[in-house]
Amino acid sequence: MPELPEVEVVRRGLVDHAVGRRIGDVEVLHPRSIRRHVAGPADFAGRLEGRTPTAVRRRGKYMWLVLDSGDMLLTHLGMSGQMLVQPQGKPDEKHLRVRLPLADGNELRFVDQRTFGHLLVDEPGERVEVPASVDHIALDPLDPEFVPEVFVRALRAKRTEVKRALLDQSLISGVGNIYADEALWRSRLHWARSTRGLDTAAALELLGHVTDVMSEALEVGGTTFDGLYVNVNGESGYFERGLNAYGRRDRPCGRCGTPIVREAFMNRSSFSCPTCQKAPRGVRPS
Repeated sequence: MPELPEVEVVRRGLVDHAVGRRIGDVEVLHPRSIRRHVAGPADFAGRLEGRTPTAVRRRGKYMWLVLDSGDMLLTHLGMSGQMLVQPQGKPDEKHLRVRLPLADGNELRFVDQRTFGHLLVDEPGERVEVPASVDHIALDPLDPEFVPEVFVRALRAKRTEVKRALLDQSLISGVGNIYADEALWRSRLHWARSTRGLDTAAALELLGHVTDVMSEALEVGGTTFDGLYVNVNGESGYFERGLNAYGRRDRPCGRCGTPIVREAFMNRSSFSCPTCQKAPRGVRPS
Protein backbone atom coordinates (compact mmCIF):
# COMPACT_ATOMS: atom_id res chain seq x y z
CA MET A 1 0.00 0.00 0.00
CA PRO A 2 1.33 3.49 -0.80
CA GLU A 3 2.43 5.21 2.41
CA LEU A 4 3.20 8.84 3.19
CA PRO A 5 6.24 9.25 0.88
CA GLU A 6 4.45 7.73 -2.11
CA VAL A 7 1.31 9.81 -1.56
CA GLU A 8 3.40 12.97 -1.15
CA VAL A 9 5.17 12.27 -4.45
CA VAL A 10 1.79 12.01 -6.17
CA ARG A 11 0.54 15.15 -4.41
CA ARG A 12 3.49 17.16 -5.71
CA GLY A 13 2.82 15.90 -9.23
CA LEU A 14 -0.80 17.00 -9.01
CA VAL A 15 0.28 20.46 -7.87
CA ASP A 16 2.25 20.78 -11.10
CA HIS A 17 -0.35 19.28 -13.44
CA ALA A 18 -3.83 19.90 -11.96
CA VAL A 19 -3.86 23.19 -10.06
CA GLY A 20 -5.41 26.00 -12.10
CA ARG A 21 -6.83 23.66 -14.78
CA ARG A 22 -10.61 23.49 -15.06
CA ILE A 23 -12.18 20.02 -14.91
CA GLY A 24 -14.33 18.90 -17.85
CA ASP A 25 -16.88 16.07 -18.22
CA VAL A 26 -16.09 13.47 -15.57
CA GLU A 27 -16.52 9.75 -16.30
CA VAL A 28 -17.02 7.18 -13.54
CA LEU A 29 -16.13 3.85 -15.13
CA HIS A 30 -16.34 1.71 -11.99
CA PRO A 31 -18.80 2.70 -9.22
CA ARG A 32 -16.76 0.93 -6.53
CA SER A 33 -14.07 3.59 -6.88
CA ILE A 34 -16.51 6.25 -5.61
CA ARG A 35 -18.39 3.95 -3.20
CA ARG A 36 -17.91 6.40 -0.33
CA HIS A 37 -19.54 9.19 -2.28
CA VAL A 38 -22.98 8.08 -1.18
CA ALA A 39 -24.88 10.48 -3.47
CA GLY A 40 -23.71 8.43 -6.46
CA PRO A 41 -21.87 8.96 -9.76
CA ALA A 42 -24.06 11.75 -11.14
CA ASP A 43 -23.63 13.90 -8.03
CA PHE A 44 -19.91 13.09 -7.92
CA ALA A 45 -19.42 14.24 -11.51
CA GLY A 46 -21.70 17.26 -11.11
CA ARG A 47 -19.73 18.63 -8.18
CA LEU A 48 -16.48 18.37 -10.14
CA GLU A 49 -17.39 19.47 -13.67
CA GLY A 50 -16.51 23.07 -14.37
CA ARG A 51 -14.57 23.42 -11.12
CA THR A 52 -10.88 24.38 -10.91
CA PRO A 53 -8.42 22.91 -8.38
CA THR A 54 -6.71 25.66 -6.42
CA ALA A 55 -4.40 23.52 -4.23
CA VAL A 56 -3.48 19.91 -3.44
CA ARG A 57 -3.02 18.93 0.19
CA ARG A 58 -2.30 15.78 2.16
CA ARG A 59 -2.63 14.25 5.60
CA GLY A 60 -0.93 10.90 6.09
CA LYS A 61 -2.05 8.61 3.26
CA TYR A 62 -4.95 10.86 2.20
CA MET A 63 -4.67 13.71 -0.28
CA TRP A 64 -7.21 16.08 -1.72
CA LEU A 65 -7.67 18.67 -4.44
CA VAL A 66 -9.16 21.89 -3.09
CA LEU A 67 -11.75 23.18 -5.59
CA ASP A 68 -12.79 26.75 -6.28
CA SER A 69 -16.29 25.79 -5.07
CA GLY A 70 -14.95 25.05 -1.57
CA ASP A 71 -15.45 21.31 -2.04
CA MET A 72 -12.53 18.89 -1.89
CA LEU A 73 -11.80 15.87 -4.08
CA LEU A 74 -10.44 13.37 -1.55
CA THR A 75 -8.26 10.50 -2.76
CA HIS A 76 -7.07 7.36 -1.00
CA LEU A 77 -4.93 5.12 -3.20
CA GLY A 78 -5.64 1.91 -1.26
CA MET A 79 -3.46 -1.06 -2.23
CA SER A 80 -2.99 -0.36 -5.92
CA GLY A 81 -4.43 3.04 -6.78
CA GLN A 82 -2.65 5.35 -9.21
CA MET A 83 -3.46 8.96 -10.06
CA LEU A 84 -1.99 9.50 -13.51
CA VAL A 85 -1.77 12.54 -15.77
CA GLN A 86 -2.23 11.47 -19.40
CA PRO A 87 -2.90 13.32 -22.66
CA GLN A 88 -6.52 13.12 -23.74
CA GLY A 89 -6.97 10.46 -26.39
CA LYS A 90 -4.23 8.17 -25.11
CA PRO A 91 -5.52 4.57 -24.88
CA ASP A 92 -7.14 3.75 -21.56
CA GLU A 93 -5.31 1.73 -18.95
CA LYS A 94 -6.79 -1.71 -18.27
CA HIS A 95 -7.90 -0.76 -14.78
CA LEU A 96 -9.02 2.82 -15.43
CA ARG A 97 -11.81 3.66 -12.94
CA VAL A 98 -12.40 7.44 -13.11
CA ARG A 99 -11.47 10.02 -15.76
CA LEU A 100 -11.26 13.77 -15.12
CA PRO A 101 -10.45 15.77 -18.29
CA LEU A 102 -8.55 19.02 -17.75
CA ALA A 103 -8.71 22.23 -19.74
CA ASP A 104 -5.08 21.98 -20.88
CA GLY A 105 -5.67 18.83 -22.96
CA ASN A 106 -4.55 16.36 -20.31
CA GLU A 107 -6.70 14.35 -17.96
CA LEU A 108 -6.42 12.89 -14.48
CA ARG A 109 -6.96 9.15 -14.49
CA PHE A 110 -7.65 7.13 -11.37
CA VAL A 111 -6.37 3.63 -12.13
CA ASP A 112 -6.86 0.92 -9.51
CA GLN A 113 -6.35 -2.77 -10.18
CA ARG A 114 -7.72 -4.05 -6.87
CA THR A 115 -10.35 -1.29 -6.36
CA PHE A 116 -9.49 -0.84 -2.68
CA GLY A 117 -8.83 2.86 -3.24
CA HIS A 118 -11.52 5.49 -3.57
CA LEU A 119 -12.41 9.05 -4.55
CA LEU A 120 -14.91 11.24 -2.72
CA VAL A 121 -16.10 14.80 -3.09
CA ASP A 122 -16.21 16.08 0.47
CA GLU A 123 -16.88 19.28 2.36
CA PRO A 124 -14.54 20.97 4.85
CA GLY A 125 -14.59 19.67 8.42
CA GLU A 126 -14.18 21.62 11.64
CA ARG A 127 -10.68 22.52 10.48
CA VAL A 128 -11.64 24.26 7.26
CA GLU A 129 -8.57 23.17 5.31
CA VAL A 130 -9.22 19.44 5.98
CA PRO A 131 -12.07 17.32 4.52
CA ALA A 132 -14.70 16.31 7.06
CA SER A 133 -14.18 12.58 6.49
CA VAL A 134 -10.49 12.71 7.50
CA ASP A 135 -10.74 15.37 10.19
CA HIS A 136 -10.12 12.67 12.81
CA ILE A 137 -6.84 11.49 11.24
CA ALA A 138 -3.76 12.40 13.27
CA LEU A 139 -1.04 14.68 11.94
CA ASP A 140 1.88 13.00 10.21
CA PRO A 141 5.52 13.55 11.23
CA LEU A 142 6.29 15.68 8.16
CA ASP A 143 3.48 18.12 8.98
CA PRO A 144 4.91 21.41 10.30
CA GLU A 145 2.25 21.38 13.06
CA PHE A 146 3.25 17.93 14.31
CA VAL A 147 4.53 18.11 17.91
CA PRO A 148 6.89 15.23 18.80
CA GLU A 149 6.31 15.54 22.55
CA VAL A 150 2.54 15.18 22.12
CA PHE A 151 3.02 12.03 20.06
CA VAL A 152 5.48 10.56 22.57
CA ARG A 153 3.10 11.10 25.49
CA ALA A 154 0.27 9.43 23.58
CA LEU A 155 2.54 6.56 22.48
CA ARG A 156 3.76 5.80 25.99
CA ALA A 157 0.19 5.92 27.33
CA LYS A 158 -0.83 3.12 24.96
CA ARG A 159 -0.94 -0.49 26.10
CA THR A 160 -0.01 -2.15 22.84
CA GLU A 161 2.88 -3.35 20.69
CA VAL A 162 5.05 -0.58 19.31
CA LYS A 163 4.37 -1.43 15.66
CA ARG A 164 0.61 -1.44 16.21
CA ALA A 165 0.98 2.04 17.65
CA LEU A 166 2.94 3.25 14.62
CA LEU A 167 0.16 1.98 12.34
CA ASP A 168 -2.58 3.63 14.41
CA GLN A 169 -3.74 6.51 12.20
CA SER A 170 -5.43 8.21 15.14
CA LEU A 171 -2.02 8.44 16.85
CA ILE A 172 0.28 9.21 13.91
CA SER A 173 -0.69 9.14 10.24
CA GLY A 174 1.12 8.09 7.11
CA VAL A 175 3.20 5.25 8.56
CA GLY A 176 2.55 1.83 7.00
CA ASN A 177 4.13 -1.59 7.11
CA ILE A 178 7.27 -0.75 5.11
CA TYR A 179 8.41 2.34 6.97
CA ALA A 180 7.39 0.98 10.38
CA ASP A 181 9.69 -2.03 9.84
CA GLU A 182 12.51 0.20 8.62
CA ALA A 183 12.23 2.61 11.55
CA LEU A 184 12.10 -0.26 14.05
CA TRP A 185 15.21 -1.82 12.48
CA ARG A 186 17.06 1.47 12.80
CA SER A 187 15.88 1.75 16.41
CA ARG A 188 16.84 -1.88 17.21
CA LEU A 189 13.30 -2.44 18.51
CA HIS A 190 11.23 -5.56 17.90
CA TRP A 191 7.72 -4.91 16.60
CA ALA A 192 6.17 -6.67 19.64
CA ARG A 193 7.96 -4.46 22.18
CA SER A 194 5.43 -2.87 24.52
CA THR A 195 4.88 0.88 24.20
CA ARG A 196 4.59 1.02 27.99
CA GLY A 197 8.21 -0.05 28.31
CA LEU A 198 9.60 2.77 26.16
CA ASP A 199 11.11 5.72 27.94
CA THR A 200 10.86 9.20 26.47
CA ALA A 201 14.33 9.11 24.93
CA ALA A 202 13.66 5.79 23.17
CA ALA A 203 10.30 7.02 21.89
CA LEU A 204 11.82 10.20 20.53
CA GLU A 205 14.61 8.20 18.88
CA LEU A 206 12.03 5.95 17.22
CA LEU A 207 10.08 8.97 15.97
CA GLY A 208 13.30 10.43 14.59
CA HIS A 209 13.93 7.25 12.61
CA VAL A 210 10.33 7.24 11.33
CA THR A 211 10.77 10.80 10.09
CA ASP A 212 14.20 10.14 8.59
CA VAL A 213 13.29 6.98 6.71
CA MET A 214 10.19 8.57 5.16
CA SER A 215 12.12 11.71 4.23
CA GLU A 216 14.82 9.61 2.57
CA ALA A 217 12.19 7.61 0.67
CA LEU A 218 10.54 10.82 -0.47
CA GLU A 219 13.81 12.07 -1.95
CA VAL A 220 13.98 9.07 -4.33
CA GLY A 221 10.30 8.92 -5.25
CA GLY A 222 9.09 6.39 -2.68
CA THR A 223 9.14 2.60 -2.71
CA THR A 224 7.88 0.43 -5.57
CA PHE A 225 7.74 -3.36 -5.09
CA ASP A 226 5.20 -4.77 -7.54
CA GLY A 227 4.95 -1.96 -10.07
CA LEU A 228 1.57 -0.81 -8.75
CA TYR A 229 2.81 2.38 -7.11
CA VAL A 230 3.91 5.04 -9.61
CA ASN A 231 3.95 8.83 -9.68
CA VAL A 232 1.61 10.89 -11.90
CA ASN A 233 3.90 10.26 -14.90
CA GLY A 234 3.90 6.49 -14.40
CA GLU A 235 7.42 6.34 -12.94
CA SER A 236 8.44 4.03 -10.08
CA GLY A 237 10.20 4.99 -6.86
CA TYR A 238 13.66 3.71 -5.95
CA PHE A 239 13.76 3.43 -2.16
CA GLU A 240 13.51 -0.37 -2.34
CA ARG A 241 17.28 -0.31 -2.86
CA GLY A 242 17.74 1.33 0.53
CA LEU A 243 15.60 -1.05 2.60
CA ASN A 244 17.30 -2.81 5.49
CA ALA A 245 14.50 -5.03 6.81
CA TYR A 246 11.23 -5.00 4.88
CA GLY A 247 11.03 -7.71 2.22
CA ARG A 248 14.55 -8.99 3.03
CA ARG A 249 13.70 -12.36 4.57
CA ASP A 250 16.77 -14.67 4.79
CA ARG A 251 19.08 -11.91 3.56
CA PRO A 252 21.85 -10.77 5.94
CA CYS A 253 21.24 -7.91 8.32
CA GLY A 254 23.32 -4.91 7.28
CA ARG A 255 24.60 -4.46 10.84
CA CYS A 256 25.39 -7.96 12.10
CA GLY A 257 24.93 -10.36 9.18
CA THR A 258 22.17 -12.42 10.84
CA PRO A 259 19.47 -13.44 8.33
CA ILE A 260 16.39 -11.23 8.48
CA VAL A 261 13.25 -13.08 9.61
CA ARG A 262 9.63 -12.67 8.60
CA GLU A 263 6.90 -12.89 11.24
CA ALA A 264 3.13 -12.86 10.85
CA PHE A 265 1.60 -9.59 12.04
CA MET A 266 -2.01 -8.36 11.69
CA ASN A 267 -2.69 -10.42 8.54
CA ARG A 268 0.51 -9.12 6.98
CA SER A 269 4.25 -9.48 7.64
CA SER A 270 6.91 -7.96 9.85
CA PHE A 271 10.60 -8.18 8.99
CA SER A 272 13.33 -7.81 11.59
CA CYS A 273 16.78 -8.96 12.67
CA PRO A 274 16.56 -11.55 15.47
CA THR A 275 19.95 -10.47 16.80
CA CYS A 276 19.70 -6.68 16.61
CA GLN A 277 15.99 -6.55 17.46
CA LYS A 278 15.51 -8.89 20.39
CA ALA A 279 11.97 -10.23 20.63
CA PRO A 280 10.16 -9.89 23.97
CA ARG A 281 9.90 -13.03 26.05
CA GLY A 282 7.34 -15.43 24.61
CA VAL A 283 7.56 -14.11 21.03
CA ARG A 284 9.27 -16.50 18.63
CA PRO A 285 10.18 -15.74 14.98
CA SER A 286 7.99 -17.66 12.54
